[in-house]
Amino acid sequence: MSRQQTPETELDRRNFLKGGVAMGVGAMVATVANNKAVAAESPSAPPPAAPAAPAAAPKKLTMGDVLRVAREKLYPLCRVCPECDGVACAGEVPGMGGFGSGKGFKNNYNALAAVELVMRTLHDMKKPNLTTRIYGHTLSMPVMSAATGGVTYNMGNKMKDNEYISAIFGGCLDAGSLGMAADGIGDSMEVYQGRLNILKSYGGKGMMTIKPKAQDEIIKRVRLIEEAGGIAFAVDVDSAGRAARAVPGQIVEPKTAAQLEEIAKSTRLPFIVKGVMTVDEARIAVESGASGIVVSNHGGRVLDYTPASVTVLPSIADAVRGKITIFFDGAIRRGVDVLKCLALGADCCLVGRPLVRGAHGAGREGVALMMNQFKNELTDAMVLTGVRDVRDVPRSIIAGGIAV
Repeated sequence: MSRQQTPETELDRRNFLKGGVAMGVGAMVATVANNKAVAAESPSAPPPAAPAAPAAAPKKLTMGDVLRVAREKLYPLCRVCPECDGVACAGEVPGMGGFGSGKGFKNNYNALAAVELVMRTLHDMKKPNLTTRIYGHTLSMPVMSAATGGVTYNMGNKMKDNEYISAIFGGCLDAGSLGMAADGIGDSMEVYQGRLNILKSYGGKGMMTIKPKAQDEIIKRVRLIEEAGGIAFAVDVDSAGRAARAVPGQIVEPKTAAQLEEIAKSTRLPFIVKGVMTVDEARIAVESGASGIVVSNHGGRVLDYTPASVTVLPSIADAVRGKITIFFDGAIRRGVDVLKCLALGADCCLVGRPLVRGAHGAGREGVALMMNQFKNELTDAMVLTGVRDVRDVPRSIIAGGIAV
């Protein structure tokens, strides 16, 4: 039997319950407050680190990038035309154009463009050999830089001379080839020494040119090239004439056979005669002891109305090939142009204006990109003509002879 509830005991029970609830709520509030205080005093645990964003891959340099920047830097001295044919820049010397009417430059481009190749695809050759040897050095392809200079007066001075030379030497080496540095008519010995210092910084892996100055001035520079460890040097006798009058007081002159012989005997370095356009002068170079010739009309920049370099190449090659290294210079724009000139007798081709664009467009990397494009194009051209080796390119791949 339950205990009897009285009004007094019921009231006491209610008051007890109310008090207990109040005490419980208060305790809970106090506990929460205390926890907050403790949390405020304690160092916070670091939030979990967000996953690191993957590093953006560097943008791959494209030929479009190179040409766009080159156009910005070289304009108006060079428009970086889609076809570097000497039309827009005719007569612009200083600048990048051909001398006078520009006919010599345009002849170089038009005559080489007119040479056509016989396509052959029924063969088992898939990977041609592009490597060749030049003065004891193995090149990844028979393509080197030509001697281009005058960044202040020919190229707009957007690159400093040493920066430009370094881009040429470095970019060519990166592509497995060799660069060549130009000489200037009025350049001081200090300026020339600056270029040699760059050559030396690349282990001497490059070539130098010397203007046809007085004999003692040439030999003085030869000694400096030797000290820098250079591979070879050229005297660009095609600078005699207009260039000789460009800077008053400078001795720049044609050379006799005896003078060529004196230069050849003055050094153990290979000596190259640049600016040979006739069979008789090619023979003189051989007889003088020179190690190489450059078949070149100086890019059409010294004498107006000269024939194209490629027009005279076959007869020169027929006369002296095997006796002397034959370099070719004159509107090489694509790898297929290289193959044409090898078929017509050249041992190695020199590239000028395209590398001016490469250097101004992206420095050393731009030069390497341009050179590697030549390599890829040459490979394709060899596969599609059935040519196995750059050291043995038959003239029979030329379709119908050479147009003059």
